[in-house]
Amino acid sequence: MKVLSTRAYPGPAFAELEDVEVRALAELETPRPDVEGLVVANEPVPLGLLPALRIVANYGVGYDRIDVAACAQRALVVTNTPGVLDDATADLAFALLLATRRHVVQGDRFVRAGRWGSSWADGWLAEKVAGSTLGIVGLGRIGSAVARRARGFDLRVLYTRRRRVETELGEQRELDDLLAEADLVTLHVPLTPETRGLIDARRLALLRDGACLVNTARGEIVDEEALVRELVSGRIRAGLDVFVDEPSVPGELLGLENVVLTPHLGSATRQAREAMTRLVVDNLLAVERGDPPLTPVAG
Repeated sequence: MKVLSTRAYPGPAFAELEDVEVRALAELETPRPDVEGLVVANEPVPLGLLPALRIVANYGVGYDRIDVAACAQRALVVTNTPGVLDDATADLAFALLLATRRHVVQGDRFVRAGRWGSSWADGWLAEKVAGSTLGIVGLGRIGSAVARRARGFDLRVLYTRRRRVETELGEQRELDDLLAEADLVTLHVPLTPETRGLIDARRLALLRDGACLVNTARGEIVDEEALVRELVSGRIRAGLDVFVDEPSVPGELLGLENVVLTPHLGSATRQAREAMTRLVVDNLLAVERGDPPLTPVAG
C-alpha cells in the first residue's frame, strides 16, 4: 500500500512502511491516485487530491481538524492513537501546575539574569500546592492519570465528566461549581462543537483570585482573548501548552510573569512518540491486510 506521510515520525516502526513518501500536504498540487494510506498530525485532509485513499492514520489523539464525516461518506477509515500518550500529557500538566504555582520559570529567569541578591523577597512567596483543591475538567484517560498523580501531593480532587460515574479519584461537580471551588484547574476535554469556547469570559470570572489554570488539551477550548485579559490583570495564573492559532501566541502573554508557555509538548516524550508511531503503523498494516483497524475513530 502506498502511504503518504506528512512527516517522518520517530521510532523504528516507521521503517516498516515499505512504500512511504514523506511530503507536506501543501505541496500536493495534482491528484495522487496511487496513495491509499495517509498519515497526518491532526491536519485537514485534501480528499479531492487522494481519490484512492483507504485510511487516514492520525498521529495523535485529537482529530478535530480532520473532516471525519466527509471521510465516512467515502468509506475511509480514520484512526488515532489513544492511550499511549496519557502519562506523558499528564506529566506535563502536572509540571505546568507546579511551575506556575511556585514561580519556577520566573525564578529561573531571575537567576540567569544575575539578579539574585538576597534569600528573601516578598515577591517570591507563593501558595502551596500540597493540600490544595484540584479541578479536572474531563476525567477521561488523561484526566484520570492527572488525578492519580494528585494523590502524591495530597490534593483534593474535583472533576467533571459527561456521565455520572462512581470513582475514588475525586468528587464529581458541575463545571461552574468546580471552577469556583478549585485552586488549580486543568483541562482534559477533546475539542468538539460543544467544548469550543467552553471556558469563556463568564467561566474565567468564576475562578478564585490567584487560581491557576492549565491547558494541555486544545487552545480553542478557552476563550483566548478573555484569558489574556484575566492574565494581564494579574488576577489568575496559567500554564499553557496549547493555543488557538499555533504556533502563534498572543503577544500580550510573552512579557507576563504569571503564565508559563510551552510549545505543545503534551506527548513529547520519546516513549510516547514512538508508541504513537507504532500504533499508526499497526493501523495502516491492518487495513492493508483487510483486517479491522486497531483504534478507529467513529464517523
